Amino acid sequence: MVAEARVKAVSAAGAVRLPAVNSPQLPFDPIEEARRHWRERWTDEAATEMVAVTSIMRVHQILIGRLNELLEPFGLTFPRYEALMLLHLSRRGSLPLGKIGERLQVHRTSVTNTIDGLEKIDLVRRVPHDSDRRAVLAEIQPKGRKVAEQATEALNGANFATEPLDGEKLEELSSVLRVLRVGAGDFSDED
Repeated sequence: MVAEARVKAVSAAGAVRLPAVNSPQLPFDPIEEARRHWRERWTDEAATEMVAVTSIMRVHQILIGRLNELLEPFGLTFPRYEALMLLHLSRRGSLPLGKIGERLQVHRTSVTNTIDGLEKIDLVRRVPHDSDRRAVLAEIQPKGRKVAEQATEALNGANFATEPLDGEKLEELSSVLRVLRVGAGDFSDED
């Protein structure tokens, strides 16, 4: 199986080096060039804010591209992987579609499309809820559990595509972004 070969290659070689995604390598940093233009027209503060947001958005593109490349041999995209892992790690191996949307913080339509995709490749199935006739559960299948484990091994082996950042930098980054998430009301922060 291609996926198993990819997992073995990742495991044997250590971290996978992945190229930048969706663009040729430029001889300059376009975000820094935008900063220069922002400073000429607006304030340094506005330029700093724009650079931070644009950098986050670009890193999102890079990470999604890298993660999807790693997950492609398993028939997964990163959103499908997240849903599959949510089911894999749940106590019963099943959750209502609405709960999946809440936990993944995505719209109901996205959950439906994601579960449709996982169903098509026989990793999950929809089943009626035991006590609520209006609710539908997504339930992970044995093949889904196997793929979840293999895909996670591949992602862990590739450091979740975060190269060249080390653990200390990743903790720092997570802490900074957590402040923004708490400020946006993403979750209750009761530390």
